[in-house]
Amino acid sequence: MKSYLGLALILLFSGCDQLKERAGIHDPVKMEAEGKAIGGACRHAGRGLEDCYRLNPQADKAAVYAGWKEMNEYMAKNSMQAVEPVVPVEAPAAKGKKAKVAEEGDGDGAPAKKAKH
Repeated sequence: MKSYLGLALILLFSGCDQLKERAGIHDPVKMEAEGKAIGGACRHAGRGLEDCYRLNPQADKAAVYAGWKEMNEYMAKNSMQAVEPVVPVEAPAAKGKKAKVAEEGDGDGAPAKKAKH
């Protein structure tokens, strides 16, 4: 009887890590590793930190920065070039009157002017 109880307890507690994730309790080591991976990928794609933060709001910013910095040092050391990103960075949506003016023009009936570079 004791062996059945021991077996039941082993089976019950073997899935504790799965129960924590389903309950919304995240592992800090895993979150840091994911943040570093996101930061490294952003740097390799040639994205700035601000773009990386905006594209990944759920990621830990300190871990993203650490990953971005590590990849930057690695790329500089090995003379690597950034890879062209496939997904374009979308500008944050302007709100209210500014968005309307940006779409329609400057307010006097003239279309918005494009800056020359």
